[in-house]
Amino acid sequence: MDIDDTPVLDNHLHLDPVNGRNVEAAAEFADHGGTHLLVLNKPSWHLVEKATDEATFREVFDLTVEAAADASDVLDGRAWPVLGVHPALVSKLVGDGHTPEEARDVMQAGLDVAAEYVAEGRALAMKSGRPHYEVDDAVWAASNEVMRHGFERAAEAGCAIQLHTEGGEDFEEVAQWAEERGLDRTQVVKHYSGGRLTGPVKSVLADKDEVEIAVAEDEPFLMETDYIDDPDRPGAVLGPKTVPRRVRWLLENGHDDAVRTAHVETPKSVYGIDTEATLER
Repeated sequence: MDIDDTPVLDNHLHLDPVNGRNVEAAAEFADHGGTHLLVLNKPSWHLVEKATDEATFREVFDLTVEAAADASDVLDGRAWPVLGVHPALVSKLVGDGHTPEEARDVMQAGLDVAAEYVAEGRALAMKSGRPHYEVDDAVWAASNEVMRHGFERAAEAGCAIQLHTEGGEDFEEVAQWAEERGLDRTQVVKHYSGGRLTGPVKSVLADKDEVEIAVAEDEPFLMETDYIDDPDRPGAVLGPKTVPRRVRWLLENGHDDAVRTAHVETPKSVYGIDTEATLER
């Protein structure tokens, strides 16, 4: 199989319509064979300001919805917005003098708005999580409450949720939290995952070694770059052309089935999207 015979989805990429390359980054992805994008909103303080109310979240989400629509114009497939609250907001708010509980309430309100956008058909899925760095017990507890609230909202909206969390391979407890709130673990995606994961669906950073592990594990997986579209950090985390390059490499090495898993079957089972039917070359 050739790359022209398959959809190519980057499951987690940021576009910055305020400070970044925005559509130019999506065009670079397309030029290298990419067809579909899930565009995650950047942290509110990167686009507007630290979010302390619903109005700021709406401003950030509207910018992201617009960026995804503009990206769709340069893709043979399309882009979908994924909206939510970056878990580091808790530290920003606590640093400004809010209690962890007040920060939790702000972040849960943001997730309520994200769920509203999904329910209205303006976004595909949600994003939540917990800090990937050391925090005190009160902040950790508040962060877990935020994430569990995200599961409830995603279950009500009937959508998947991407998680930004600490590293590791065992997230069985997190998957159980989702299921206790009515959200199937197959709708919970761990962004920035390695090739092995227990619990949620893995969205594997498009690093050759980790992708090879994911292929060998022979489980549902997605591929992502976590490109952050920051002119001050142009290569962070991986560039927009990386997923298409990895797909070419997989195909050259005979891993057609793995490519279908990551770019057709898993997107359909997790998000309900059809990357083949939405592809026009």
